[in-house]
Amino acid sequence: MAFDLREYTIRRKVLKIFGASFHVYDASGQVVAFSSQKAFKLREDIRVFTDDTRSTELMNVRARQIVDFSAAYDMVDSTENTKIGAARRKGWSSMIRDSWEVLDANDQPIASLQEDSTAMALLRRFLVNLIPQTFHMRDPDGRELAVMRVHFNPFIYRMTVSVSDTSVDPRVVFGAAVLLAAIEGRQQ
Repeated sequence: MAFDLREYTIRRKVLKIFGASFHVYDASGQVVAFSSQKAFKLREDIRVFTDDTRSTELMNVRARQIVDFSAAYDMVDSTENTKIGAARRKGWSSMIRDSWEVLDANDQPIASLQEDSTAMALLRRFLVNLIPQTFHMRDPDGRELAVMRVHFNPFIYRMTVSVSDTSVDPRVVFGAAVLLAAIEGRQQ
């Protein structure tokens, strides 16, 4: 299943006019999931399916509020219809360096997700597409759980996710990666 992979790539579908769609590939280049962001919604609504036929939904990621500077996004396992976690953007911190809090099903912090360095983040604010982002997911003790690396390509958004520690629910890591691809990818 897509959630159990240690490495995968999220790639934006080309020529999508409204909303955003992403294919998720395993290390061998096989499509393992498809993600679709609904257009013209007041709240973010991102769905993850087994493939682009959209017949089997695996997960959804939805914003709690319509507009919020420190937005929180709930991740729900669609097969069990249960909340598995959430990601909350750290508003003021994200002005300089994108920072997120990753939460468990009870909204308790289990990890942080942060852009690689303040200096690089500041450079990216001025040289928009020239320096790709890298995000590190770390547990409260600072142990690295995953790295999400955006590749330089001015035309197609592509992010590689490398999971180094499976102590956090892999569905939450996957949901955070899809959320980043949709939110941060939109800014490129």
